[in-house]
Amino acid sequence: MATRPSGPPPIVYILLIAILGGGGWYAHRSGLLSSWLSRTSRSPTAQPQAPAAPNLPQAQAPNPPASSVNLDTSLPNPVVLQVDGSVTMIRLVLALKGGYTQRNPGIPITYGIPDGKPNGSNAGLKALMEGRIQMAASSRPLNASEVQAGLQAIPVAKDALAVAVGVNNPYKGGLTLQQLADIFQGRMTNWSQVGGPDRRIRVLNRAPQSGTYSVFQELVLLGLPFAPDNPPYFTTATEDVTTPLLRALGEDGITYSTVDQVQNQQTVRMVPIDGQMPTREAIQSGRYPLARNVFLVVPRKTSPVVADFINYALSDQGQQIIGRTEFIPLR
Repeated sequence: MATRPSGPPPIVYILLIAILGGGGWYAHRSGLLSSWLSRTSRSPTAQPQAPAAPNLPQAQAPNPPASSVNLDTSLPNPVVLQVDGSVTMIRLVLALKGGYTQRNPGIPITYGIPDGKPNGSNAGLKALMEGRIQMAASSRPLNASEVQAGLQAIPVAKDALAVAVGVNNPYKGGLTLQQLADIFQGRMTNWSQVGGPDRRIRVLNRAPQSGTYSVFQELVLLGLPFAPDNPPYFTTATEDVTTPLLRALGEDGITYSTVDQVQNQQTVRMVPIDGQMPTREAIQSGRYPLARNVFLVVPRKTSPVVADFINYALSDQGQQIIGRTEFIPLR
C-alpha cells in the first residue's frame, strides 16, 4: 500500500499561489496608484493655490539698489529732507517730491532754503558742500573742486537750452554754434552780420549763479568768458530768473534758457541752432547741439532716505513723472 506524501495537500499550494500572486498584483497596482496620486498632488493644477503674498506698501516697492550709484548710506535719516539748487529744475524736483511723498507720507521734503525758493545750481551745490542741505538739484555737471569735495552727480533726466528772440524780431533765420559764440563774446554785435537787418544786437545774459549760465558757457563758449557788460547792448542779470529776460527781448534782444521755459511763451521764438530745433527727437538722438543732462547731487556718504529718493527718480515711475514735466526721461 502506497504511502501518502507528507505535507499539505496540493490544493493548499494552489490557494497560496493565488493569494500571493493576487497580493503581489494588488501591491503593484496600489504602488502605481500611489505614485500617480503623488505626481498629481505635485502638479500645478492639482495643488491648492497658496494665498498670494500681500502687496507691499508703495513705499516699500523695489527700486534700483543704492549701490548702483555708489552711495554710502551710513548716515542717519534727516528729520526733514532739505533740497536746494536749480531754478530750471523746479518743476522736475517738485513733481518728484509729490510722487515720492505720496509713497512716503512720513518724510517731509523742502526745496529751496530758507524760504522754499531754490537759489540756483551753484548756490545749491555750495550749500550741499557746507552741510546745510542733504541733496542738490543741478542743471550742470560738477566741476573739479566739487568732485574733490566728495560730491556725486547722478543724471536723472535730459534737457536742452533754447536760444530765444522776441516774436517780433525781424531776423527770422537760424544761427550756427560759432555765430552764437561770437554774439555772446562780443565779436558779432549787429543782426546784419548774420543776415538780418542793420540793427544792434542786444544780449541779455543770465545770472552767473545760474546752472544754465554755466552750461551755456561750457557748450557754446567752450569754457571761455562771456563778453563784459556794456549796457544796454550786453547786460548780465543779477538774479537767476527767466521771465524778466524773455519779456525784455523786444525786437532786437537775444537770450537763452531751457526749452521748457521758452517753448510755451507767446512773446518769444526759439532760434534753430546748426539747423536743428530742440525737439524731443533731436535732443534724444544727439542732433541738437545744446542738449544736456540734469542731476541730483549728493555727498558720497548720505542717508538711506536720500538714496531712496534718487532711486525713485531713476525708477520707471519716477522717469514717467519726469516725462510729464517736459524734461526728457533718460529712457
